[in-house]
Amino acid sequence: MTERRKFRRRNPLSAQTAVADQADARATSDEAAAAAQDAERQRAALQAGEAERQAANAQLALEAVRAEDARRAEDTRKADTGRMAEEARMAEAAREAEEAREAKERHAAEEAQEAEQAHRVEAARPKDRWAQLASVAVDARHLENNRIVTAGRDDPAHAAFDVLRTRLLQALADHGWRRVAITSPTKDCGKTFTAANLAISLSRQENCRTLLIDCDLRRPTLHKVIGLRDPGSMGDVLRGKIAPEDHFLRMGENSFDAGHNIAFGFNGTPEPYASELLQSPQTAEALARIDNAFAPDVVLFDLPPALYFDDVIAFRPLFDGVLLVVGGGLTTDKEIREVERRLGKDTPLLGTVLNRAEGTKLDKYTY
Repeated sequence: MTERRKFRRRNPLSAQTAVADQADARATSDEAAAAAQDAERQRAALQAGEAERQAANAQLALEAVRAEDARRAEDTRKADTGRMAEEARMAEAAREAEEAREAKERHAAEEAQEAEQAHRVEAARPKDRWAQLASVAVDARHLENNRIVTAGRDDPAHAAFDVLRTRLLQALADHGWRRVAITSPTKDCGKTFTAANLAISLSRQENCRTLLIDCDLRRPTLHKVIGLRDPGSMGDVLRGKIAPEDHFLRMGENSFDAGHNIAFGFNGTPEPYASELLQSPQTAEALARIDNAFAPDVVLFDLPPALYFDDVIAFRPLFDGVLLVVGGGLTTDKEIREVERRLGKDTPLLGTVLNRAEGTKLDKYTY
């Protein structure tokens, strides 16, 4: 007979405990899984952060390399620019030095040529006739009383005549001229005063031989201004009756500021037919003899007032240009225009000298 197993009743509390344990085990397993997941996420985050840090460091390193490359490139560019600038500066300095050398050589050559030309001119001059001219002794006090201000350096008006002298020499040199007529519209404008001052200013110029000729044959006064009595007849020189070397007088030794490179052709004898003599062939021949005898660089002619007589017009073919002396407060614009009309457009006006100007520091003269 089959043995029956004894039925054993289970404890319900034990079953519940087992279920609870299983639940706790599952919870613990879930917590472990969650913890593992959190740990994995943290590890992944750390790895990502490390990767980002490394990427950032790499980027910084790359930027540093690029910055260094840019700096080096800039330094190279600056160095090249500086080198090119220095080369350009050295090239410019070399060019300027070469130009200065060439200019110096040209200047030296020009000076040598001018010296040679001056030597030839001086050698060609008839020195004996000029050197053998009789001299005239001039008193400084007499010149001062006649307002010949260029004889000294104290009167500031001498500077104006020096300016006039320089401008005149430049104008003559530009055109190759030598003969200058000095006139005025009417009397008392100071033409002889201007001629004498200008002549003495010219006398201080080296290698500039000056003649001052009194061609105011109707009313000669130049000899009185200089302080000479009985100077003889300039008319006889123009007629060929007297040789120039027997009439002209050179400036002698003096105590004032005048050179010896000037000679005077004075006149003490008024001529009743002055214009006829001035335009005669005899006068042209006499001036040619004067040129041949003395080889002057500048010849000044003191002529009568242009509006009183026809002397200036008659003498026009024998001079190159004219200086017109006008009197401040005396000469009118109409008179100046009339002089210009009479002389004609073909007569070069080398300058207009304003004499007796009021309200200037030069007392009686301005230019």
